[in-house]
Amino acid sequence: MNRAYRTIQFSQRDHVATLTFDNPGKRNALDLQMRDEIAEIVGLIGESQDIRAAILIGAGGHFCSGGDVRNIAASQLGNAGWRVRMQNVHRWLQELLTLDKPVIAAVDGAAVGAGFSLALAADFILATPRARFAMSFLRVGLVPDCGAFYTLPRFVGMQRAKELMLSTRELSAPEAQALGIVMEIHDADVLLQRAQVLAESFVNASPTAVSLIKRTLNVAGNADLAALLEIEASTQALAAGTDEHRGAVDAFLNKKPFPFQWPQG
Repeated sequence: MNRAYRTIQFSQRDHVATLTFDNPGKRNALDLQMRDEIAEIVGLIGESQDIRAAILIGAGGHFCSGGDVRNIAASQLGNAGWRVRMQNVHRWLQELLTLDKPVIAAVDGAAVGAGFSLALAADFILATPRARFAMSFLRVGLVPDCGAFYTLPRFVGMQRAKELMLSTRELSAPEAQALGIVMEIHDADVLLQRAQVLAESFVNASPTAVSLIKRTLNVAGNADLAALLEIEASTQALAAGTDEHRGAVDAFLNKKPFPFQWPQG
């Protein structure tokens, strides 16, 4: 499945969806058109039972340079207008954050402001050596958005999240990896290939187990031990009833490789 949009390339191959930000004149800035297109595509990914994993990547040597500042200046929104603007973003952002399938962000070049936030909405972040990340909102007198108040502290802890948001300083790919933001660093010419290999590995994973793991981790930071143990019991009961579990057990008993294998980088 391939669909043409003005600011995004969307394709599907072998149960993997790839969403490519493609607005080169603005270094893939998150303008209103792109937001509308992301909303539609995230909805398609969420509804599709054929898609088992998704990749977010940017064209032209950048991931996403954040919000479109010129558009923001021209819009002259008041308080009510800003609330509506952000609430429209939050509808698809929450859907992206709670997708039942793995999301991989492949970051080359700039991932700043809302672009950084979009990368943090993924489950795994791969980067090139020239990738750079910055919570740049305070530079223009704004607060972080696109879910960063939720995601960034979960990656780096509260103190470091405050430092990154209040300093607006830029992170290199190696520092972002040291902080636990970036999982792997790869050269630009193999970045997408590695993201595809990682995404394709989930085609052989239990979609039920993947969904339950993601859902449980999304609430783990706000649940006490007793609640998490109850969730664990319920989700394990569901996972144990799947064909994928029975197939994996059969493979083990017959000394065959497990169907799901994490691909080594």
